[in-house]
Amino acid sequence: QVHVVESGGGLVQPGGSLRLSCTASGNIARIYVMGWYRQAPGKQRDLVAAITSGGSTNYADSVKGRFTISRENAKMTMYLQMNSLKPDDTAVYYCKASSTLYDYWGQGTQVTVSS
Repeated sequence: QVHVVESGGGLVQPGGSLRLSCTASGNIARIYVMGWYRQAPGKQRDLVAAITSGGSTNYADSVKGRFTISRENAKMTMYLQMNSLKPDDTAVYYCKASSTLYDYWGQGTQVTVSS
């Protein structure tokens, strides 16, 4: 079993920055990719960014150039640095850790971008 916990959400003004963190614990030996997803009210959950254990990254077009994903493998911790935040970035942000067989989700952290 793998336990995933996010932190770092909050309220920020447009143009501001936040950094989210996600730590996976437990049977993490086979986790090879971790990702951030977000879900706004009434919308589906979408990929924001993902990173493999080798450091390869993938971003949604809407966040390219503004968000940066990174990972510390030794700590099994992943980060999402979010800059130039917009009201459209408001959502619950979820962390997912994936092995070849299973996906493990965190409970989510709220990010609200508003003046």
